[in-house]
Amino acid sequence: MLKGKRVLITGSSRGIGAATARLARSYGAEVLLHGQTESQELKKLAAELGAPYVCFDVADAAAVQREIAALSPIDVLINNAGISISKPFLELTNQDWASVLNTNVLGTVNVSKAVIPRMLEQKSGSIVHISSIKGFPHTAGRAAFAASKAALITLTASMAKEFAPHIRVNCVAPGFTETETTKKEWTERTYAQIKETPLGRAAQPEEIAEAILFVAGEKAGYMTGETITIDGGYSVRG
Repeated sequence: MLKGKRVLITGSSRGIGAATARLARSYGAEVLLHGQTESQELKKLAAELGAPYVCFDVADAAAVQREIAALSPIDVLINNAGISISKPFLELTNQDWASVLNTNVLGTVNVSKAVIPRMLEQKSGSIVHISSIKGFPHTAGRAAFAASKAALITLTASMAKEFAPHIRVNCVAPGFTETETTKKEWTERTYAQIKETPLGRAAQPEEIAEAILFVAGEKAGYMTGETITIDGGYSVRG
């Protein structure tokens, strides 16, 4: 469903981003990897997939524009790059808020703004933002991360209206997903929440990747402005 499509996945050196890159490559896509820095993880994945990569801080608008301008047009953009600072509200500093919002929200805006003009020229394109179930009021998490992910859900709807009919813009909101990074960060409270999930476990990155690429691909050609929740039933546990 993505054969021959040029797919840029931000934050693709590990976790959900890396799983999505591997799956997109298996579907015949021309994958373009991204990392903030030229990490060993990024270089290893690039060698595994035979894929090129670019490095820039998504929060740096000038760097984003410069690097993406040097690329061939992108058919599918998956805005996966993000950070989480998990502190109680009163412990969050202004710098914490700036870091989270600049990366998770403005980073998504910056990359989208760099890619969209050529999508409009070719009159086709698909963009997928990666939010979280913590962006919804009924499952909200720590304030800074939750606020940033809620912003992406609204941004999805606004962009979908503005750039239709040529560009589809959708969002995927994963629940608890087991990656090398998250397993190091999970607390007893997190594991207790996972046990409350109707399916009784966390997701694997490959399961989230399947949903992302379905939304991104032509089989979802009549879908735009939507946020798809992939959380094992956590949101409806009652």
